[in-house]
Amino acid sequence: MDFAADYSVGEKCGVFGIYDLSGGDVAQTIYYGLYALQHRGQESAGIAVANTFDDVDKVVCHKDLGRVNEVFNEENILSLKGNLGIGHVRYSTAGASNRENSQPLVLAYIKGTLMLAHNGNLTNAPQLRRELAMGGAIFQTTIDSETIAYHIARERVKTKTVQEATVNALKKVQGSYSLVVASPRKLIGARDPWGFRPLVIGKLDNAYILTSETCALETINAEFVRDVLPGEVVSILPDGTIESNMELALPENKTARCIFEYIYFCRPDTTFDGMSVTKARIIAGKILAKTHPVDADLVVGVPESGNMAAVGYSMESGIPYGIAFTKNTYVGRTFIKPKQSSRVQSVKVKLNVLRDVVEGKRIVMIDDSIVRGTTSNQIISMLRNAGVKEIHMRVSAPPFYHPCYFGIDIPSENQLIASGRTVEEVCKIIGADSLGYLPIEALKEMSGGLSICDACFSGNYPIDPPAEDIRGEFDK
Repeated sequence: MDFAADYSVGEKCGVFGIYDLSGGDVAQTIYYGLYALQHRGQESAGIAVANTFDDVDKVVCHKDLGRVNEVFNEENILSLKGNLGIGHVRYSTAGASNRENSQPLVLAYIKGTLMLAHNGNLTNAPQLRRELAMGGAIFQTTIDSETIAYHIARERVKTKTVQEATVNALKKVQGSYSLVVASPRKLIGARDPWGFRPLVIGKLDNAYILTSETCALETINAEFVRDVLPGEVVSILPDGTIESNMELALPENKTARCIFEYIYFCRPDTTFDGMSVTKARIIAGKILAKTHPVDADLVVGVPESGNMAAVGYSMESGIPYGIAFTKNTYVGRTFIKPKQSSRVQSVKVKLNVLRDVVEGKRIVMIDDSIVRGTTSNQIISMLRNAGVKEIHMRVSAPPFYHPCYFGIDIPSENQLIASGRTVEEVCKIIGADSLGYLPIEALKEMSGGLSICDACFSGNYPIDPPAEDIRGEFDK
């Protein structure tokens, strides 16, 4: 196997929707909300808004490739006039990386205009797309989100409300989705029945918000109202009423929150379904210290998601916690990159070792995962060059053995370093003195006892894997 470039995990996107019932412009608030969600996708960004007090079918949209601060400036933000809007940051797990595939999607149809932003992957997207194509649909993108928008539009022709149309459309889809939809005078949020991805409700003065993470609410000083429940469709109405529809819901023991939201994706200041992400990572670190102890002088984390687990390891083991790396904050999140070449270069420029901290030391290095292994090998080589005496790597996740079909671009099994290898063999490849993974049975404790999806580790998929490839080629 060629480990010339590492392949670590990336996740599809972040969504943000807001409805200001008083009529205030919302584009600037969406901008700051997306900024807080930038870690969930750096490939493209977009905002679409409408004015519910004027021409409700007139939607103004601006989107492009790039990060939030690259796509938007003062001029184009000021041009986005409207009190109802949605925003999106994207990382592609299905569909090519181009401007046409950026979101939000805006559709004009017989009932008006529909705005939509989606986080997740549909496992039956090819079948849904063929069904629509046979009915004459003309697609503008290659993303599965467009199939959801079309199905909502088709159902709306047959139903009294867009809420009912959304529920009926979602009954046809399989897979993961956290969805924000804006129709003429309503803001709708939906979360798939398994609850793979987070979605929360917030309130700011007389405005209601739907967004991927609680950290986005805190950034704009909004109040956290509650999580959207797995299988719930919520509707924010013009009078401030929040309607709830639970037709899609499954029993709690059937839900399957993505464990990697806790391990890696979410910002540490986010709370996902009542469980603090920081607390989850500290728990993982403590468990690692119990299950894989070692004599060492210092515990360090690989920024950013390894830091809290390193704190937990230090707390449990009594080994001092230290900061071994300085991070170039102007480099994007290394592993959320659409091309392997970009990932390799980003690893080289993202981190530098603080030689004075680590030279001559025996260290425990905590990272969130090992996928192909080359990033770990590069970081370990950097530490060796800085004079580290021993490097004991601990991973706050179990070994990856299986691909994901629900919005994480974990590659096929033959590209995973742990597949077909012992822990000792992986340790030798990455160049560490020892290696220990989080036990898979610890994931339940890490999530606060919530039902989770651990299929990328266990192979136990909550939904049957698709018969057709839905993930596309990630190494574009």
